[in-house]
Amino acid sequence: MFVDETERGGHLLAATLVAPAALHSTRSLMRSLLLPGERRVHFKSEKDSRRKFIVSRIVERAFDVVVVSSCEKGDSARAVLLERLVAEAVGRGVSRLVLDSRDHAGNGRDRVVLARTKARDAGIVYEHIQSSADPALWVSDAVAWCLGAGGDWARRISPVVTRIQP
Repeated sequence: MFVDETERGGHLLAATLVAPAALHSTRSLMRSLLLPGERRVHFKSEKDSRRKFIVSRIVERAFDVVVVSSCEKGDSARAVLLERLVAEAVGRGVSRLVLDSRDHAGNGRDRVVLARTKARDAGIVYEHIQSSADPALWVSDAVAWCLGAGGDWARRISPVVTRIQP
């Protein structure tokens, strides 16, 4: 499960589920979408025409992206969402949770939240990594951006989204 976030209009975590056997093809697909000189696909800095193309490839691939959201913002909202996401991960038999790295303090707060969940008991290994280090995170970035933008962007990405309600 590869997790990224947006705080537009509240707080939202998007978690792309990728089976271990599909990791190589997922990373290859996302790397194939890089423009010359790019280190990562980052929706915030893409042009709309590129965003549409990337979204079409994500939807075509039929990724499974779990989304948890809150109208609240900040660390307390993120903590609640992270707990809900771990519960979903446990229920789905996820073995690895990869979070887009934030700053040192933010990563530390996440570790405190994760330590009080059932992640370890369920055998879930979790880590924070820079988004440029794993292209599987770019799917979650795209989904989070589209849902945060709303409107036509949310409609375009909706075929791959499963929303988890509180």
